[in-house]
Amino acid sequence: MNNPTIDDDFPGKQTLLQRLRGAVTGSDAQQITDRVRIVLSDMLTRSSITLPDHYWQAAADGYKRRMLHHEPDAFCLMAMTWGPGQGTTIHDHCGMWCVEGVLTGSIEVVQYELADQSSGRYKFDRCGTMLTGPGSAGSLIPPHEYHTIRNPDTASVAISIHVYSGEMTRCNVFKASQDGWYEREQRTLSCDR
Repeated sequence: MNNPTIDDDFPGKQTLLQRLRGAVTGSDAQQITDRVRIVLSDMLTRSSITLPDHYWQAAADGYKRRMLHHEPDAFCLMAMTWGPGQGTTIHDHCGMWCVEGVLTGSIEVVQYELADQSSGRYKFDRCGTMLTGPGSAGSLIPPHEYHTIRNPDTASVAISIHVYSGEMTRCNVFKASQDGWYEREQRTLSCDR
């Protein structure tokens, strides 16, 4: 994949990577994400991660997605910068587990369960909303991976840190139609500088 990797050496990076390497051992996704969530929440709560200034720059046309580190067959670490009010449509992680934590600002995550599927169309039930702040972290484990994520603040930037079970190069996004059903579209993902 031709994604730019931003390999900035920021304060807290080596400690975070060392702790994540210990957390991703084994094969049980629930146990792995529990350990990763504890590591990420601890590091974020203690303000042990300080990203360089350019991570605070939001884009006008959507959130910025930046790779911080990738270890094949282990995990991928990403930072996402959300401008005021920016967010996603309903999407999945194509079968990958993920732990998402908030570095700064607030993030709203709405979870959905697949209720019905017919002729390439999908129906979802909204099953919960979480409004999270700095230091909080949550996980998504397939098949419970359908969600939206957004910065609910209309004036400030938010930054979230994401740990995936691998490099997420694509996902499925679901676009609403007027009859309450959703159409699925596969989206190729790239990284920003």
